[in-house]
Amino acid sequence: MTKNHLGSIYLATAATIWGGMYVVSKVVLTVIQPLELVWLRYIVALIMLIVVGVSTHQSWHIHRRDFSHVLAVGVIGYDLSIWTQFVGTKLSSAQMGAMITSATPAFMVIFARLILKEKITFRKGLSTIIAMIGVFCIVGVDDIGKANQLGGIVLGIAALSWALMSVLIKRIPSGCSQLVVTTYAIAIATVVITPFAFAQIDQAQIHALAQPTIWGGVLYLGIVATAAAFFLWNKGLQMVDAGSGGLYFFFQPLAGTLLAWLLLGEQVGMIFWVGAILIFSGVFLVVREP
Repeated sequence: MTKNHLGSIYLATAATIWGGMYVVSKVVLTVIQPLELVWLRYIVALIMLIVVGVSTHQSWHIHRRDFSHVLAVGVIGYDLSIWTQFVGTKLSSAQMGAMITSATPAFMVIFARLILKEKITFRKGLSTIIAMIGVFCIVGVDDIGKANQLGGIVLGIAALSWALMSVLIKRIPSGCSQLVVTTYAIAIATVVITPFAFAQIDQAQIHALAQPTIWGGVLYLGIVATAAAFFLWNKGLQMVDAGSGGLYFFFQPLAGTLLAWLLLGEQVGMIFWVGAILIFSGVFLVVREP
């Protein structure tokens, strides 16, 4: 298996996990506020990453010149982007959350060109367009009320900031352990939001954590959707071009919409499968690019 193919598996797995995240967060957000939920998932993820890092004898050294990039990943990606994802999802729906943030790959192509000087090839541009059409087929844009409009704007910020973060990861040397980079970035994000989270938390939210559904959702978000998925995404991006890697983000709305239909009762029409085929076609094009 080539490095490119292995990176593709990492990225597709991470994006699929995040598709399920929208469904889980929609349930948990009924009793826990977005900022507090971000803080809780990071605490859980940080504990898990440190345990894995210590047990695998990771070297925790990062060169001083790389720290600014790790700092940017933590603040822009893990603070701003994740918080706006939760706020936007709370204001809209799981399907819209998956749809709007799926604009991330297009932003990644642009940032990769501006920051990394990656060439925008015809195949890369075509694959992005095909996959984007597939996303619109899957989730649609009908019946958007005022609350959903505000949620859409917030989700747009989430997509833009995540794309910038994903490209900045490429500036960190590939020799650095992605487990260590992910741990440091989440630690920075946790420190930044802790004062704000503590200022807003109340007794009702603490009691809500006693519910199996809620603490189970928090554990999923922390261990699977954060510790595991962030590591896989960062690792995968080191193996492929940033612009090409962004296409795997389209697995998120595919998985998110399917799970929203199965678990939340959100409507999915037959055109869902047309969109799914278009998404897989777009990804296939970029995987086959020489």
